[in-house]
Amino acid sequence: MVSTVAVASTIGLLAPEVLGFFQNDEEELSRLEVALMACVQRAERDINAERFGYGAPTAEDCKAVVEVDRCGRPIYQSMELGNLKHARALACMQDILKELWPGPVSIEQRYRFYRHAKVLETVSREQEQRLLDADCAEELRGTIKPDVVLHADRHLLRAILVLDLKFPCPGDREPRWTKYGDKSPYDGFNQGQIYQDALGGKALMLSPKGIFD
Repeated sequence: MVSTVAVASTIGLLAPEVLGFFQNDEEELSRLEVALMACVQRAERDINAERFGYGAPTAEDCKAVVEVDRCGRPIYQSMELGNLKHARALACMQDILKELWPGPVSIEQRYRFYRHAKVLETVSREQEQRLLDADCAEELRGTIKPDVVLHADRHLLRAILVLDLKFPCPGDREPRWTKYGDKSPYDGFNQGQIYQDALGGKALMLSPKGIFD
């Protein structure tokens, strides 16, 4: 049972419609926020401790190439650490969201979004694996995969809040949304803008340093 309560809610400030979803009970929203942030901060701390003892990765550590994927692309240690921290934090968040979020939750759901037509489709886990297997052919273009989508009701193609976890490397960097390049159908936009456009809810970043829009 989660019992820690925050004095004020950053989510309530940045996404006031979510506070309305909690019937303006800021204590309940703050309780959820504190618990989710604890997952993110614990994942940062624990993965760093497992990899670097009691230290944290330096800029040089983050830029180190640890592997090459099957398409010949380098995998940097920053990417590997981010994946490990994502997995640890999301595992922590699942039970908290079941307890404290009053609506449905989608975790790491992939979607295909046709922005000009305003059409959003879910991609099944089986379809996603086929796309990943063909990734060298860029079959993932046009898809999005937010970390956590919080729904107000059973309409699972609409969100009231989208949360994306960011673990900057090194840790003193500010979190930022990934910008899409000219090979993407979302060229000129960033992740947060497309998540909001596709799902309708406010998109926020959760990082060990706090919550950002």
